[in-house]
Amino acid sequence: MDRDLMIEKEAAEVLLDRGVSVPLKPLRLPFVKRAITLRLTMRRPTLASLIEIARLYLKTGVDAGEMEKWSKAEQMRFLAEHGRDLSRMIACTVCRGYVSGKLLRGLTAWVIRHFVEYRYQMAVVERFVSLVGTDPFVPIISLAGRMNPMTPRLSRKRRGS
Repeated sequence: MDRDLMIEKEAAEVLLDRGVSVPLKPLRLPFVKRAITLRLTMRRPTLASLIEIARLYLKTGVDAGEMEKWSKAEQMRFLAEHGRDLSRMIACTVCRGYVSGKLLRGLTAWVIRHFVEYRYQMAVVERFVSLVGTDPFVPIISLAGRMNPMTPRLSRKRRGS
């Protein structure tokens, strides 16, 4: 593997473990001079969240590479059709636990739709879709195939049992 590619992969792993902080729109409170900016931190999704993200991503029917080539009209059409799915994908990275996922994911998706700027939403979706893949599961699947208890072993062939 190329050294630069290895460094990029390690940097992505660090970002995913630490999380990516996304700012919400600034809030102006009375009698406070500066606006308050709250942030959401998105971390590496759990397997359940990853399955939900994959389901929502496949539901959109587009490839991440296609999105970069779109015109503004195509981007707006996509946003109108799949805006909720995008916010739910982002919410899956914020609410990763079983209880928080069930109870807070819808509310978090609503907050993301209404209080996170569109450019941050698109950057986050592109980043997580490109970084989260099935590569970690390939060794597990091949190991499960090799350890299948239903395949005959060498000693069983000789004895016929």
